[in-house]
Amino acid sequence: MNDSEIMKILVVDDTILYRKIVSEILSELPNVEIVGTASNGKTAISRIGSLQPDLITLDIDMPSMDGIAVLEEINRLSYDVGVIMFSSLTHEGSEMTIKALELGAFDFIPKPELDSIEANKQYIRQRFAPLLRSFADRRVIKKILSGQAAYKSPRREIRPAESAVSDTFPKIPAAHDKAAGKKRKSPSEVVAIGISTGGPKALAEVIPNIPATINVPILIVQHMPPLFTQSLAKSLDSKAAVRVKEAQDGDALTPNTIFIAPGGKQMRVDRRENGAKILRICDDPPENSCKPSVDYLFRSIAEHFGEKATGIIMTGMGSDGSLGIEAMKARGAFIIAQDEASCTVFGMPKRPIESGLVDLIAPLDNIAAEIINAVKQS
Repeated sequence: MNDSEIMKILVVDDTILYRKIVSEILSELPNVEIVGTASNGKTAISRIGSLQPDLITLDIDMPSMDGIAVLEEINRLSYDVGVIMFSSLTHEGSEMTIKALELGAFDFIPKPELDSIEANKQYIRQRFAPLLRSFADRRVIKKILSGQAAYKSPRREIRPAESAVSDTFPKIPAAHDKAAGKKRKSPSEVVAIGISTGGPKALAEVIPNIPATINVPILIVQHMPPLFTQSLAKSLDSKAAVRVKEAQDGDALTPNTIFIAPGGKQMRVDRRENGAKILRICDDPPENSCKPSVDYLFRSIAEHFGEKATGIIMTGMGSDGSLGIEAMKARGAFIIAQDEASCTVFGMPKRPIESGLVDLIAPLDNIAAEIINAVKQS
């Protein structure tokens, strides 16, 4: 966050204990001002209008107007405010959280149920600080794109694809630009996607545009805890022409199916003795503090598919996926990155783009078309 810029935050929760805990934690962070609290959704909407916070923390389950209704009202009123959800670790809580993220919530933090107030505070503090930094960075990007701030970047040699929606950047045919990478040698037999913060909303835009005749499996690592990936798969399946499911150990890589790595597990491609490719779901350690990890999946994609694979790195914090992309690129895979303008957080695509590993940079609304191209273009 810019040292001179104050982040104004409204804390919304029907539980006085959580309002107190969250307010205390945020007050300890630099350049943060708690401008108010609210115990229900109706009060929250009123105070958003009067206090004009930059960000609100929002509980899902509240009387009078729940968190989903608050988000819908924020969208209806076109309030320019970010939202970080607090969610219970239940099936109902996870389904509501996925809906909140699809409605535009920036991210979420599962409500801890630890033994002491101090332990709960430490849990929230560790998760909130990086989210706040990423949200502050996103605000800067939005100002740049709206012309309120100058664009400054060290990566001038990297040029976004001609499909980029912003006129901030020059347009080039990146899919066939020699500086961006080689052309596809053959149609891809698998598509692998790595995604994190902003993922549910982005996937809700991409997946419904995948045709029922795509005829390849699509594998997704979305950074999420257990239960939440199951709810994500259920939500996307209701919108998609193809089948979407949370992956299970031993699943055959059937075409026209999207497999989402289960939260708290690692997912990789393996091969049976008869040569058939399957998915393995296991308890291998986290990588990049992530379980599931994009790197973990992408390495196995490189090993078993080589140049007949497309890897896609999308919105998210951190750098998970960078090493996996290196492995895929070394085996001849085609690599696509989501562009900065359409990312909620331009963390995961940033390093592969700057490292020259990306063949095509595309805005979110072109990702589905590029997936179709990847499996059909020779």
